[in-house]
Amino acid sequence: MKRDSLPATVLEVRGLCKRFTLHLRHGLELPVLHDVSLSVAAGECLALVGPSGQGKSTLMKCLVGSYGADAGQILLHTPQGTVDIAAASAQQVLALRRRDIAWVSQFLRAVPRVSALDVVAERLLEAADPTAPGAELDDETHSSRLEAARETVRVLFARLNLPPALWELPPATFSGGEQQRVNIARGLVRPARLLLLDEPTASLDAANRAVVVELITQAKARGTAVVGIFHDEEVRDAVATRCLTLGVSPSKESHD
Repeated sequence: MKRDSLPATVLEVRGLCKRFTLHLRHGLELPVLHDVSLSVAAGECLALVGPSGQGKSTLMKCLVGSYGADAGQILLHTPQGTVDIAAASAQQVLALRRRDIAWVSQFLRAVPRVSALDVVAERLLEAADPTAPGAELDDETHSSRLEAARETVRVLFARLNLPPALWELPPATFSGGEQQRVNIARGLVRPARLLLLDEPTASLDAANRAVVVELITQAKARGTAVVGIFHDEEVRDAVATRCLTLGVSPSKESHD
C-alpha cells in the first residue's frame, strides 16, 4: 500500500504517565500508567486489554479529558488542527467532546426528568453549532431542529430494541440494560472522529450486542477511530483491529 493511501492518524499518545496520590495513606503515590504510547488511524479499532487494575479505564478517562496527565501527550488530529488533550483547557476539552469525541461509558449520566429521547437528541443539537452551545434560536427553528433530532433518535432506539413506551420517560428509572442502550445511542447517534467505548455491551443480551457490533463496524467504515475496552471476547474479536496490553513493559500490541 502506498504511503499516501494509508488511513490518516487520528489519535497519538506519547509517553503518557498517570499516578494517583493517596492522601489518606500519608501521600502514598500509586503509579497507574507509565510511558504509554499508541496511535489509532481512521477506521481502526484499538482494544485495550490486560488484567483488572492495570489502567485501562484510567487511560480512557485521560483520552476523554476527565483525568489530567502527569507527563506525556494525547494528540487528537482534527480538521481545525491538532489538540493536546493532556494540556488542553476545560473549554477546549468541552469543544472536542461536542465536535470530535464520542464517549460511551458503563454508566449513563442523565439530567433528572429529561426524557430518553431528549437525552440523546441533545447530542445532535450540539452539532448544529458546536462552536456556540446554547446559542439563541427562534422558537420555530429550535422546534424544527428538535423534532428532526428526535426522529433520528427514534430510528436508533428502534434499532437498539428499546421499547417505545420508554422513549418519553426519564432513563434514570430504566433497567441497567435499557440505560446502556440509551448511553450507546447518545454516543453513536452522530459521527465522531474519535469514539471511546468502555464496556459498551455490558448488561446487554446477545441480540443487542449484535446490534452494537454492527453500529461500531459502521462507525469504523465511516472513518471513525475507535478505542475500546471489551471484556466480552466475542465482541472484541468482531470489532478490534489491534489490541494493546496494558500492565506490561513495554506495551505489547497484537493484530487480528
